[in-house]
Amino acid sequence: MPADNLPFTPEEYQARLAAARAEMARRGLEVLILTDPSNMAWLTGYDGWSFYVPQAVIVGMDGAPLWWGRAMDAQGARRTVWMGEDDIIGYDDTYVQNPPHHPMQALAALLAGRGLTGGRIGAELDGYYYSAAAHRSLSAHLGREPEDATGLVNWLRAVKSPAEIGYMRAAARITEAMHRTALEIARPGLPKNELVAEVWRTAIRGAEGQWGDYPAIVPMAPSGLDATAPHLTWDDRPMAPGEPTFFELAGVVRRYHAPLSRTLFLGRVPQKYREAEKAVLEATAAGLEAARPGNTCAQVAEAFNGTLNRLGFEKDSRCGYAIGLSYPPDWGERTMSLRRGDDTVLRPGMTFHFMPGLWLDDGGIEITEPIVITETGAECLCRVPRRLFVKD
Repeated sequence: MPADNLPFTPEEYQARLAAARAEMARRGLEVLILTDPSNMAWLTGYDGWSFYVPQAVIVGMDGAPLWWGRAMDAQGARRTVWMGEDDIIGYDDTYVQNPPHHPMQALAALLAGRGLTGGRIGAELDGYYYSAAAHRSLSAHLGREPEDATGLVNWLRAVKSPAEIGYMRAAARITEAMHRTALEIARPGLPKNELVAEVWRTAIRGAEGQWGDYPAIVPMAPSGLDATAPHLTWDDRPMAPGEPTFFELAGVVRRYHAPLSRTLFLGRVPQKYREAEKAVLEATAAGLEAARPGNTCAQVAEAFNGTLNRLGFEKDSRCGYAIGLSYPPDWGERTMSLRRGDDTVLRPGMTFHFMPGLWLDDGGIEITEPIVITETGAECLCRVPRRLFVKD
């Protein structure tokens, strides 16, 4: 029996499967092996913390997809996927973390048993969850290397359905609550781990009647010199006057993320931070104005960077990326980026983390927005005031 708590309708899953098969046919693939848990979930509904061992969804040109994974996780598949019992296959536990017996040997045998080895086979070769050892084992037991199908399903996810955007809107309400918590309790002398504990409590409790899921990236909350780097987390040091702290946080609903950053300064704000704030806000407004259907990702980046440069600042990294359904270690979709040279055309239903962070010599300032492209422009999903926050 299919799971009774699927996040989307059977019709939506069938439309996704049809889109995947159409792209497979365009590329001449007859079998697609998906190991990215985001793509597995998007096509089947599977949702479990089992991606630390090999697992996959296998898509052929007819019938239902196959869920394949560790035998003890097959029950989790029965609880979360739309397919039936015959489409859920678990491999023996002797394959788990036992180098002489790689699980890909079992996958190759499954493909052969289902008559799926005669045509061209694609796999996500550049994924976090498909190791060199996995590729070597699968290739050896298939008798040939799978072709690279990295990103095939990721790009199909680029335009969100109304139901997906609904989950992101709900996630945005949780994001707002997380930032309210951070701004309310932050004060000089408060150990950072205590602050993050309360923020995470808010995230999981949820908002407006919606419970919160876990994020693909843990809360980023560096202060002072730690905030000169974008991806440090937290420690137990007390917050101190005269330091900026940026909070990069995401509420999550049914694995759909709404990440947003805001920066808090404790005490008097140096002039250079006011100048950075002004530049980021003006550049963000220019980028959001350019984020409309028919324009490209590159045009958004050019509008942002042109304004930022005119005001005396530079950002050498991208200023945004696609977001949506994600699992650790990344809440990005690994497709388009808001950067020079990316000529992807914006379409209604695309969703991004517009991420204009600046990292200075003694701290950082992040004022970001999760956005959805609408028929007329960019809508910010969160309602947190866009400014540098200050507390004594």
